[in-house]
Amino acid sequence: MSGQTSTLQVETEQATSNRDVVPNKWMMRFGVGCFVLGVAAACLVLPSASQAKAHQVAAIANGDMGFNPPMVFPSRQNPATERQIKAASSMYGRASRTSIATNALNRRAAPKQGAAALVAQIKTKIKVEGGSLRTWNYRSPNVNQLQVLINSEGRPVDADVELWHGPDNTPFKMRVYSENGDLRPFSAVLETPRGPNTVAIRNIGQMEFPFFADVSSDDVDQPSGEALSQSTLVQGGALRTFPFDPSVDSVEILLTTDGRPLNARIELLQGPNNNKQVIELYAEDGRDRQFFAVIETPGSGNVVRIVNTAPLEFPMRASVIPHSVNTITGSNDVVIGGDGGL
Repeated sequence: MSGQTSTLQVETEQATSNRDVVPNKWMMRFGVGCFVLGVAAACLVLPSASQAKAHQVAAIANGDMGFNPPMVFPSRQNPATERQIKAASSMYGRASRTSIATNALNRRAAPKQGAAALVAQIKTKIKVEGGSLRTWNYRSPNVNQLQVLINSEGRPVDADVELWHGPDNTPFKMRVYSENGDLRPFSAVLETPRGPNTVAIRNIGQMEFPFFADVSSDDVDQPSGEALSQSTLVQGGALRTFPFDPSVDSVEILLTTDGRPLNARIELLQGPNNNKQVIELYAEDGRDRQFFAVIETPGSGNVVRIVNTAPLEFPMRASVIPHSVNTITGSNDVVIGGDGGL
């Protein structure tokens, strides 16, 4: 009787263990199936690592900067593919350095831009209404030069420009007039040694004549070597005139002294007593604070007149040379009676 009881207990324990094992086997099979389906889906959707590297090598070789390689599972890369990627990357680096050097040479070899082209590139211009004042402060002593730009939408420009250096000290000031601030904008360089300095621009015109102004310490115009080497002595109270060919679109004007004060009047004439642009300036030291400007000379018959308004004891040197020349010009001959071609 005891033998039958022990046999029945063994069979009961085996049946119980079989019931526990069957659900575990089904769970394992279900998990394995899900993993296989996931791997198959990933293989269908995502490209392989070798394909992605091949696309990357082709994109780098073609110079595609915006190439975004597809996502792949991390795997060991083929050594040959790695060598191709490194070669393409070095080739791209050399091409980038060559492109940068070429762009720098093109900038240096590019033709000089006049004041109109420079004003058109400025995007931080401030509108100055008639009778109002705007100031630009530069506290850094490292700022030694400032570029001043003034233009309008075609109306006249009448402005006072002053350089403030300390309380009640104005070492440089000028008055600027332009008949058409769009056709003949004003562009000049102010020397600002021993900072800090403040540039003040006041619109002394009427309310109907607003203009736009900007003062910047970046990319300041510099006089050419010809302007530095060629100059004319202008005694106090004397004047000099400089006529220009119609092909000259803009001219450089450089005024300096030997350290004495600088008082001058610059006039752009186009016809008898027809002032298109006038600049009256004063500097306490014409050597430390020399005057340099680029003015537009569109059309024909342009003459720049320089007048030394200081006494005889204060001579100055003036240099007026072409800045940009238009090599593509039409015929300026006068046709009388319609037979100019005969």
